[in-house]
Amino acid sequence: MAQSINLQLGWPSPSLFPSPQLLDGATGVLNSQAKTAASLIYGPDAGYEPLRRSIAAWLTSTYGRGSELSFDRICVTNGASGNLDNVLARFTEPGYTRNIWMVEPCYFLACPIFMDNGFQGMMKGVPEDDEGLDVEFLRQSLADADKSTIPDPSMRKTGERYKKLYRHIIYCVPTFSNPSAKTMSLRRRQQLIRLAREFDALVVTDDVYDILRWPADKDGSYENLGDVPPRIVDIDRTLEGGPKDEWGNAMSNGSFSKIIAPGVRVGWAEATPAFTLALSQVGATRSGGCPAHMTASFVHEVLESGLLRKHLEAKVLPTFRARYYAMLEGIETFLVPLGVSISTGKPYNESSAQAGGYFIWLLLPQSLAGKGADLAAKGLEEYNVKFAYGDMMQVQGDSASAVRAAKGYGNGIRLSWAWHTEVEILEGIKRLSAVIEQASKGI
Repeated sequence: MAQSINLQLGWPSPSLFPSPQLLDGATGVLNSQAKTAASLIYGPDAGYEPLRRSIAAWLTSTYGRGSELSFDRICVTNGASGNLDNVLARFTEPGYTRNIWMVEPCYFLACPIFMDNGFQGMMKGVPEDDEGLDVEFLRQSLADADKSTIPDPSMRKTGERYKKLYRHIIYCVPTFSNPSAKTMSLRRRQQLIRLAREFDALVVTDDVYDILRWPADKDGSYENLGDVPPRIVDIDRTLEGGPKDEWGNAMSNGSFSKIIAPGVRVGWAEATPAFTLALSQVGATRSGGCPAHMTASFVHEVLESGLLRKHLEAKVLPTFRARYYAMLEGIETFLVPLGVSISTGKPYNESSAQAGGYFIWLLLPQSLAGKGADLAAKGLEEYNVKFAYGDMMQVQGDSASAVRAAKGYGNGIRLSWAWHTEVEILEGIKRLSAVIEQASKGI
């Protein structure tokens, strides 16, 4: 049987893991009596302080734009997914929080996290346009929800421990979105924060792909890329005098999973100092300490030494860039002639088109509308090629999201270049083209 090619997998390939750098970091910690003592105990609630400081310095160099980000805005987490669960545990109450609003097509693996926190049937989709989420649709939906939903008088999260609960949660991936690969415009980011402040919403963003970027043009120069787009939490920090209160309306979910390796299980949250302090004191952390404490000390050594930046610049970015161009070549050669088109929206800064992240979003020809699941099954069974299809990205439990999927984004497919080599990517695209061609002919 032909080699399995998985273009659905959003994982970095093992060839990109910085094993020597992590070994150096671990050796630096475990050969030091003082660092070992600090690393192998339970550790502070907010996580390994040296890493919090090195993350703050790194984020300042990436997003600061002349201002310095203080380390008390940051707590260490065990990754974006685990932290999302903690945010919901600390700042939401299904009897008070009206809805979870998710940009659609959505990151489908986030849905079970919301459901496990009591929001089954309360997740609602928000359509995307070329600039990001449809902010006017969201405004009307928030207003309607506030009118129609009455808070449950039997709320369980009360008292001094739960000083802040949000009426709404808005979840999105603003830069190189998963799955649509779109990057939200600056104007839309500002509109979103104003809306969140107006409706007492917390915008939770997975900011895990931002720095993985390169010129969209194969012959383009990094010099023309400009700055990394400001995160939503940066907008909340600076827009119109900064946050409306001590809690703010945005939380940035960061992770080293996409730029070091998923197995390190180290990430970070950034928000106002009051928010991150409360977040770091969820019950499990108060009892057991930061769940990624020892590995966090290794990551600090790699980050503080500059080894991570060198690894990204010398290996990860050039590899992903080459794989991205290979995928584009395959799409143009084998899929576009079959009526497939690329749909990624406008770049953040249209004068300096950039590509990046892990994914590309394609639209199938209209003749194959509604057949994504069948194509995926056929591709896996007959060609040993796997890909994600649009109906997977519905907001679970939202019938309106299912309708919009049927009319539009359900006709999309998501491909990733992160796992396979350039040769394997091209082979996978060829197999995908055979699947589409056969389906178009009714075979």
